[in-house]
Amino acid sequence: MKTKSTPHSTPRSTPTDHRALRIALNAAPHLSRTAAYRLARDPGRWLGLAEPPDRLAAALGILLPQMEKALALAARAGDLADRELAAAERLGARILLEEDADYPQALRQLDAPPPVVYVRGSLHPPEPAGPAVAIVGSRRADSYGEEVADLFARTLAAAGITVVSGFAHGVDAVAHRGALAAEGTTLAVLGCGLDVDYPRGHARLADEIAERGALLSEFPCGLTPRSWHFPVRNRVIAALSAGTLVVQAAPRSGSLVTARQALDLGREVWAVPGRIFDERSLGPNALIRDGATLVQHPRDILETLRPAGPLPDHQPSLFPAAPEAFKEPDSLAGQILAALPPGAVRLPEEIAAGLGTPVDGVLGALLELELGGWTKRHPGGAYGRR
Repeated sequence: MKTKSTPHSTPRSTPTDHRALRIALNAAPHLSRTAAYRLARDPGRWLGLAEPPDRLAAALGILLPQMEKALALAARAGDLADRELAAAERLGARILLEEDADYPQALRQLDAPPPVVYVRGSLHPPEPAGPAVAIVGSRRADSYGEEVADLFARTLAAAGITVVSGFAHGVDAVAHRGALAAEGTTLAVLGCGLDVDYPRGHARLADEIAERGALLSEFPCGLTPRSWHFPVRNRVIAALSAGTLVVQAAPRSGSLVTARQALDLGREVWAVPGRIFDERSLGPNALIRDGATLVQHPRDILETLRPAGPLPDHQPSLFPAAPEAFKEPDSLAGQILAALPPGAVRLPEEIAAGLGTPVDGVLGALLELELGGWTKRHPGGAYGRR
């Protein structure tokens, strides 16, 4: 007499390569991040056991459909992992797992560390590196916000601090470029796959970052950004940094999520104050009200990170001086530079009217200043200090 078999009464086959399984779980489009984290953390708790899926799901704290999908995935984990490894190799990137020696140690401090991270570039630059600082802020930063982000990024990078940000438009991109301009190290954390052109137009910046630092993502290759990806990305930014600086941020900005994550991890939070009438100032001002450290110059951060060590010999002034050629009283370029206080933006016609000089001469002097790296042309034809 044959006995009737019941579903899940025999052990399932267990892949010998848990590494491939972790990569496959992380890349599976139908698994939530929470499920992927818990399943990948310890495959021995669920793979190959005779327990029914509902009991396994309850033991891991995930939903039953997620458990069933993971069990079905296990049989083809090797193929999926091979595709991910090949995609990373085409990018010149590598895949790091939590058990790897060069997996970022700081990420292990998260309650649920990403089981897999994709890295393009080097997390360990050849020269000695100091701690890392995240510089985050509005995607729609104004000239003041961009100037502040650039000043802090350049100064911190020149002092050996790795500048971490989220690769978005606005403050993030300015912070990355400022660190690169100082020949420092910068780390970009993405909210999509490393091979996705997002934001559009940042491909060249990505190449430059990979040369002087790294691009990092926990999302698989080819995955386009979705709204929920960015809070996930922000916690990685916070974890990788000794502290987070918020330059400009609206009240519901993702930058504030990064700041809260930093606080939860026991890290420093700094904020640059702004005008009370500007929505982009409401986020930093609220952080300061709630206890974040108000900073007005990069040395405020450097003194916190290196209280016993020497500060850089040459720190840029908050109000950089004009080049010698522009200091002559009769120099139109010098007069224009003096008429452009930090954070201000003026049209050539406004500058000409204020100085009482023809606009053609002002345009020529503005070009001279722009080529010299002292002014920047903004959308609409307005100019401000760089």
